[in-house]
Amino acid sequence: MSYTLITANRNYSSWSLRPWVLMTALGIAFEDRLKPFAAATNYAAFRSFSPTGQVPALVDGDRTVWDSLGIILYLADRHPGVWPADEAARAFAQCATAEMHSGFTTLRNDCTMNVGVRVEPHLPSPALNKDIARLRELWEQGLDRFGGPFLAGKTFTAIDAFYAPVAFRVRTYGLDVGPIAQAWVDHMLAHPAMQQWEREALAETWREDSHEAEIGAAGKIIEDYRAV
Repeated sequence: MSYTLITANRNYSSWSLRPWVLMTALGIAFEDRLKPFAAATNYAAFRSFSPTGQVPALVDGDRTVWDSLGIILYLADRHPGVWPADEAARAFAQCATAEMHSGFTTLRNDCTMNVGVRVEPHLPSPALNKDIARLRELWEQGLDRFGGPFLAGKTFTAIDAFYAPVAFRVRTYGLDVGPIAQAWVDHMLAHPAMQQWEREALAETWREDSHEAEIGAAGKIIEDYRAV
């Protein structure tokens, strides 16, 4: 197998992070191809490699696999360790992964991912508080039931990859997820694959106006660690 994974900006692209961090953590070899966001809409340019005009996209020979969840499912058919081996943990991980893929809309909109900054956010809306409470509940459930330090047990699996962007968001915005869930966030941020992604994010010198505007709308930037 010879994979090429096409992703976008390390600072902004939460969807790209998911398959990238999973493949990196599990040692699944791939060519890493970066296509930065050049504008608010990149559909036409990204259509050259992705049928949806979005990232990420996984190229396997003459086959293109799109959407972060589609990529995870494709890899799970071909590589061990994508899902937990334990049946109960696997069921939990698959449900929680699907919930992240389809839910947490307010969290996505109000706390967009930007790895390299720290933000003093506006007062959260009731909808954002609801999302944060659900995150805390879900993470605590997984850590309690399966013993940690990852969300479905001792090893890094797809559920951790899907919530990896949220770990960065918790730090960026100082979100309060409680001590148990925060321990998972800290563990994730210390993972070598996450640290590699962060190093590459901080080294990026390009900016995209609409993504920067989203951060500005979320609150006051109090620290910016990105390269000038």
